[in-house]
Amino acid sequence: MVFTRAWRNFKRMQDLTVAAASLIYAAAVVHALGVLPGGPASAVRWTLLWPAVWLAGSFLVPLFTPVLKRWLARYVWMSFQAGFGQTPGSILTGVALLLGAGLFIYWQVAQAAARGQVGANVFSAYAAGIGILAVQAVLVRALEQLPDVRARIEEKG
Repeated sequence: MVFTRAWRNFKRMQDLTVAAASLIYAAAVVHALGVLPGGPASAVRWTLLWPAVWLAGSFLVPLFTPVLKRWLARYVWMSFQAGFGQTPGSILTGVALLLGAGLFIYWQVAQAAARGQVGANVFSAYAAGIGILAVQAVLVRALEQLPDVRARIEEKG
């Protein structure tokens, strides 16, 4: 089975979005470990432990809640139909949004450090976003198994 170029590009973009968001998150954690007050144990709690709970929840709840799974799968399909990840403009928009989120998390950490705050809640929010992106990447593969979708994404002939 050979998929259309548009579908392959879309699938690749979903995967790369998860990877890029994860790398941005990792860089933000490294930065936070160096600047947040309260020592390494406190920084790990705010940048890894609590966010891991949100990441797991935002990944598992949609996968195991049929209504949310259907809604998110429909969103993923509509994103494909709208051309996400298939044109240079769409790719640049996605990269710009990820970079914007990265700058926002960096700014939030700097604000927390300047005020002497121990934690920065933005890590949990960003981790939850990565969880949703990961679910979307999983659902791309689930959509490939549906006969009506497969008929539209397989190359003819």
